[in-house]
Amino acid sequence: MSKIDNKIEAHDRTLSWVLEKKKYTVDYFQREYSWGQKHIEQLVSDLTTSFLNEYTDGDSRTDGANYNNYYLGPFVISEKKGIRSIIDGQQRLTSLTLLLIYINNLQKEIGLNEDIKDMIFSESRGIKSFNIQVEERTVCLQNLFDNGEYTAKEGDDESTVNMANRYNDIAESFPDEIKGNLLSFFIDWIKYNVILVEIVAYSDENAYTIFETMNDRGLNLTPTEMLKGFLLSRFYEPKIREKANHMWKESMQTLHEYDKDEDQRFIQSWLRAKYADTIRQGKQGSQNEDFEKIGTRFHSWIRENLSKVCLAENDSDTFSKFINQDFKFYLRAYLIIMEASIKLQKDTEHIYYIDDWGIATSLSYPLLLAPLNIDDTDEIIKMKMNLVAKYIETFVVRRSINYKKFASSSIRYTMYTLVKEIRGKTIEELRSILTSKLESMPETWDKMNKFGMHGQNKRFVKFLLSRMSSYIDKHAGINTNYDSYFRPEGKQFEIEHIWANKYERHKNEFDQKADFEVFRNRIGDLVLLPRGNNQSYGDKEYKDKHKHYVKENLLVQSLTPLAYENNPNFLNMIRNTKLPFKAHEEFNKADIESRQKLYQLICEHIWGNL
Repeated sequence: MSKIDNKIEAHDRTLSWVLEKKKYTVDYFQREYSWGQKHIEQLVSDLTTSFLNEYTDGDSRTDGANYNNYYLGPFVISEKKGIRSIIDGQQRLTSLTLLLIYINNLQKEIGLNEDIKDMIFSESRGIKSFNIQVEERTVCLQNLFDNGEYTAKEGDDESTVNMANRYNDIAESFPDEIKGNLLSFFIDWIKYNVILVEIVAYSDENAYTIFETMNDRGLNLTPTEMLKGFLLSRFYEPKIREKANHMWKESMQTLHEYDKDEDQRFIQSWLRAKYADTIRQGKQGSQNEDFEKIGTRFHSWIRENLSKVCLAENDSDTFSKFINQDFKFYLRAYLIIMEASIKLQKDTEHIYYIDDWGIATSLSYPLLLAPLNIDDTDEIIKMKMNLVAKYIETFVVRRSINYKKFASSSIRYTMYTLVKEIRGKTIEELRSILTSKLESMPETWDKMNKFGMHGQNKRFVKFLLSRMSSYIDKHAGINTNYDSYFRPEGKQFEIEHIWANKYERHKNEFDQKADFEVFRNRIGDLVLLPRGNNQSYGDKEYKDKHKHYVKENLLVQSLTPLAYENNPNFLNMIRNTKLPFKAHEEFNKADIESRQKLYQLICEHIWGNL
């Protein structure tokens, strides 16, 4: 190996330097982009919160040169013959690219024109290509850049599907307070103050060695490990300390089976649920408080707030109780949340639902843990958490059908206040508080009369239709559940428009094509059909479609006259629920409005009471 091949360089780089007019390939062994909702929401939260801590009302853009930097850690590349291949760090760099695309689309909406395109793609000899070059992702990135949306298609790989979903997560979680006049300040900050450490190797062998070392042996202590060190240092009996250390290590191992960062999410959620008393105000220049400090450095927050968490500096017993009682109890509860999020179960079903479409885990998990008491049984734990989860689900659904956001930045104060209100409450007290909160919500079910699908809410619409379809099945004695529609093991379900995209068929009811398109996307015109059936029926007129609908799920069948003949279970369900089902011989504008009202009433049945 030559000296050049054996050379390794490390430099701190601004994000602008890393991405602007530079091309990267992604090494074959770590090709898939796999970040989930939790990861992207945390990144957006960390970046935007750090920026807001720096900005002070009245600053000029030149003042931004004095803002503190935000360090995003290292990334490793192998550079050979001018080709730069990402060995470690593609998850972050891809996520940052998605964030930049979102910011670019956002600035177009508000009339800004800051130069960030070169950080996303560059042109050479008239050919444009994205700076992170993976051929199968290009169509998705192009659609996101041009239109701010991408609908996953059959045959799309895991990375493409994840990228489209994570872009939507960014759109939902990006704080409103940065979307106006602060956006240009934020763009400056993210270009010049977000810092990564670039490690360059000039041979694959060295690059892989660095990658393995960083991921296996060379990591800095995490906040969890630093917290453990501090807590155990206050144990004066070696045997007791060793026992607590063993229990802690086993607990971390269990959490890491779910996700490598699950230990940190658990401790953040627990401390926020039980001890956070303050939160950063939503105004420019506000400082981090309990809620934010726990999110970024909970190990030092505990050291600075010993009395708040019932620890006494020189009392080993308080530290023993904190680990052997409090830690163990809340870990047990947290693991119930983890299992409930993975598998649909009768006594925790609403935790499962909000994991698919709920508020950010940084808010929902503290809410779920807040009402618990140290002597609660598993049964009581599940009842309390499922009740809170149903409240969250209802809150989210009602805001969504009113086209209101439920990103953490939009509702953090509401949720934070609620955490403090429900701490340690009994089930009866909890139900009373949560019911009162829902009754006072300004977002009513009545606004569902105009609710429809758009580019950013397709996943929510599928969630809504899945919940409604399984609800109707259940009350008609059909053995299906939410998963049967949202994530079936076999053929996938897709959203079907009852109206084909044929404006000419409806000119008698609409003067403008745009009005037709709005009505066509109303939820009253939508059903769930198995993939393939959806495609085969797509362009047919309703009179030709509805004879096929009788073979589909009950909510779809209910459109057809045949569903009301020789179907006693369905008819009994109608009598018992008093829902206004009716057959539709034809399907015009008035029929969509009728169906829209039916869907509203089904939703009120599902989420009307806690």
